[in-house]
Amino acid sequence: MKDMIFDYLESIKHQIFNMSDYIFDNPEYDCNEYKAMKTITDYLGNRGFKLERGIGGLETAFRASYENGVNGPSIGMLCEYDAIENIGHACGHHMQGPAIAAAAVSFKEIYKNKPYKLVIYGTPAEETSGGKIIMIENGCFRDIDVALMFHGSPTTTTDVKCMALSSFKVKFKGKSAHAAIQPDSGRSAFDALLLSFNGIEFLREHVKEDTRMHYTVTNAGGPDNVVPAEATGTFSLRSYNRAYLDTVIERFMKIIEGASLMTETSYEIAADRPFDSKIPVLKLNDVLMKNAKLVEAPTIRPPREKTGSTDFGNVMYNVPGSCIRVAFVPEGTSPHSQEYLNAGKSEDAHNASLIASKILAATCYDLISEENLLLEIKKEFSNRKNEMSKG
Repeated sequence: MKDMIFDYLESIKHQIFNMSDYIFDNPEYDCNEYKAMKTITDYLGNRGFKLERGIGGLETAFRASYENGVNGPSIGMLCEYDAIENIGHACGHHMQGPAIAAAAVSFKEIYKNKPYKLVIYGTPAEETSGGKIIMIENGCFRDIDVALMFHGSPTTTTDVKCMALSSFKVKFKGKSAHAAIQPDSGRSAFDALLLSFNGIEFLREHVKEDTRMHYTVTNAGGPDNVVPAEATGTFSLRSYNRAYLDTVIERFMKIIEGASLMTETSYEIAADRPFDSKIPVLKLNDVLMKNAKLVEAPTIRPPREKTGSTDFGNVMYNVPGSCIRVAFVPEGTSPHSQEYLNAGKSEDAHNASLIASKILAATCYDLISEENLLLEIKKEFSNRKNEMSKG
């Protein structure tokens, strides 16, 4: 059955490459990915998938579905297609939609033996506003049993985990005064900001090792001979465990309050949308990697233990999921780089898209055809989430 799926994908591979190249040549950003969305949805719609565009509160998000029989498992496949402003598709998102659409079409055309549903979600603005988080807030992804994704990479691998992230903009407000003539009349907002930075440094000694805390000044308040009435900084807090990170955030809030009290200033805090940590599902990773080896994917490496933050983590915090990364640039190449951009329409990029389609379609087959596999994945997900909820 897998050979039949792979043969079908070989027969349509140039459709994958053409869509990918078109999206690469027409980079779009931050919820304005109209051409990319149309390219992918037209392809799916013309091949029997039911389409919903403009879902989840985002005009360029979509849902495409196909059901074979009734009451079968619902396999979700998610794709990104936004570029990075000023550098285009230097993260490889142009490959995702075509590869995932082709995987879904090939599976639909070949496999009819058991009931199942395929649900493809198009997710804009991963690089900016975290489109998947907005979509979750508007009810998306509740209709799938598992979430699969693909990303171009320097190696072929999966991730064990990703970091939860919460970011804050803090503005302190004080009282301006001449720093030489009437310093006693002033209340320095910048002093409050500096004290909050010091508080973060003292906190570092008393948090778990995987905790990351970053900060910077975005407005220092003006010249050095005036007590600044306003000062603004941004803060990012990370951990591989969302439940634990929430406890660190509580302590961070006390630091801000304390800096305000010490300087007799007031403050305002604006929070960005939080990125969650994924719940590791090693069994699902193993299925993807088994199929990567089956199709002889390049540069296969062990799963990554150390990763950053992604809005896919918010999906994988609620649904068992995994992303297969497929090599298309030399090992050691950094994403968001000129090297990624230069390789965007290369033969290696085309091959990675085709290989990803095969891995994803083969994984769909395993999840649907193998007795109890999806049940075991869900059980592992539930057990690990319960463990992580303890912080």
